[in-house]
Amino acid sequence: MTVEQLWQPFPGGSGTYIGELTRALATRDDLALEGIAARGSAPPAHPLPHSMTVRHSRLPRPLLYEAWSRYRLARVRPGSTDRVLHATTWAVPRRSSPLVVTVHDLAFLREPGHFTARGNAFFRRALDIVRDEADIIVVPSGTTARDCTEHGIEAGRIRVIHHGVRAESVGQDEVAAFRAAHGLHRPYLLWCGTFEPRKNLGALLEAYRLLVRNATELDLVLVGPTGWGGAAAEVTALAATLPSGRVHLLGRLGHHDLHRAYAGARTFCFPSTWEGFGMPVLEAMAHGVPVVTSTGTSMEEISPQGAVLVDPTATDELATGIEQASGTRHAELSRNAAHNAARFTWERSAELHIEAYRAAAASG
Repeated sequence: MTVEQLWQPFPGGSGTYIGELTRALATRDDLALEGIAARGSAPPAHPLPHSMTVRHSRLPRPLLYEAWSRYRLARVRPGSTDRVLHATTWAVPRRSSPLVVTVHDLAFLREPGHFTARGNAFFRRALDIVRDEADIIVVPSGTTARDCTEHGIEAGRIRVIHHGVRAESVGQDEVAAFRAAHGLHRPYLLWCGTFEPRKNLGALLEAYRLLVRNATELDLVLVGPTGWGGAAAEVTALAATLPSGRVHLLGRLGHHDLHRAYAGARTFCFPSTWEGFGMPVLEAMAHGVPVVTSTGTSMEEISPQGAVLVDPTATDELATGIEQASGTRHAELSRNAAHNAARFTWERSAELHIEAYRAAAASG
């Protein structure tokens, strides 16, 4: 299994996937785990199971990725006849045994302008490799599965395996400390993610403007790094036109503080125009927080309960959804949110991954 993503400066959602999946797989007694990473000795961003050995290449990350992607070199030796190779990101080693590849999304095809020319070339080569070599392709949602079939991957090779969710237990004293540290003196709506165009933050701020006109008591809290595509500048400009002290830009939070932010929120708002999965939706629900999110997306797929679904481009509909989730429907949605999130476990995800490995071994 490739675990190199955990040594990236910002492992992101793919890093969470690798860390949580290996943690769940390590509890099984019907397989042995071995990780593959580039040269390096620093600890990974997300701790790996103690039972998992990691083989480090003699090549640093840039050269290893080039060897795998452009030249199909640096083959991973199989070591045993029943081994399956799992590429957990677009960095796909040369095929040396039955191959499973996780495709999180095809963002580079949906929005190529948000990636460098070098990045686009890397991702396109990886997609060709997946088409040509992968026995099984794991995707986190039906949305990504449809994207894959539209771009030439046969449906019979695709397995939709949802992520799990694991939320930290957060006490009320911790929530109070978080609110005090960030000057959050009123109830608040929460959004988190990377500031980028598909997150649709402009629509969220315009919907919030409508709520302010209706004298809402709720503040708006936005959590996450700057990102790209001018989204951060748009947010800053729009926030400046709203009453002072009502929009809070907290930047990137650590894991524990992020879960304190979830636990303290009245409602979580996530009006993305698309996502490969939409992990923040489940993380909020795991804390019993109602969600307002986008219809016709992967978030609808994982939110049959606990969410108000809206057209993310209709600011009046988004504002109405927030009012419902924060007001008359709050108690109902809170109960349903916690129940819905409980269905998504990393143990179940691990079980389905093992089925994918067995299918790859049988076909390879």
